[in-house]
Formats: sequence, structure tokens, C-alpha cells
Amino acid sequence: MTVHFAAARTPEGSPVARALSRRAIGKPANDNGPGDLRNAGGRNVLSAALRHYVRHGEAAAREAAAQARRARLAGDAGAYRWWASICQTLDRRCAAELVQETSAPKAAS
Repeated sequence: MTVHFAAARTPEGSPVARALSRRAIGKPANDNGPGDLRNAGGRNVLSAALRHYVRHGEAAAREAAAQARRARLAGDAGAYRWWASICQTLDRRCAAELVQETSAPKAAS
């Protein structure tokens, strides 16, 4: 019977050591980066968005967008930013549509 010799690997390079070692923690992959709507209040916006979600469920983002539209029509810029940031927290796409809709010039009738 032939015996083949396999040299021992270094502990750093062994498959078991690599599997058991901890990987470096990378950056979180979320959409909470800098922006005019995303960080307009931090934790306050997040907790308000969560309370709003509890009250309205899946329709919370649409309701926040409607509140933002009402505030915009009333001329209340602060309330508009507040509701737009709640909408942004709940649904990024809905908030983008809101911003696009409210920033577009109105067509002449």
C-alpha cells in the first residue's frame, strides 16, 4: 500500500480556520444616507414613522404622502418636510414620487 504525505497547512490558511473565523463587519446596506428628507429628524422621524405605521398599517406611506400634500397646499413647509420624511422612512419609492410630483411645475389649465 502506497502512503502519500500531505504537509500540514498553516492555521491561518486552513479551510476550517477560515470557516470558524469572524469576518470583518462591512457597512450596512440601507438607504439612510445623507439627504434632505432622510435625516430630517433622525430618531424622532423613525419613531413617528413607526407610530404612524401602527395606526395606518400598509397604507401608512400613502397616508403620510397625502398629509404632506395637504401641508404643501396649506403653505406649511415645515409640516410638508415632516410628513415627507415620514413617507421617506416608510417607503422610499412613494417619497420619490411625492417629491417629483410636488416639485414639478403645475401645467396651465
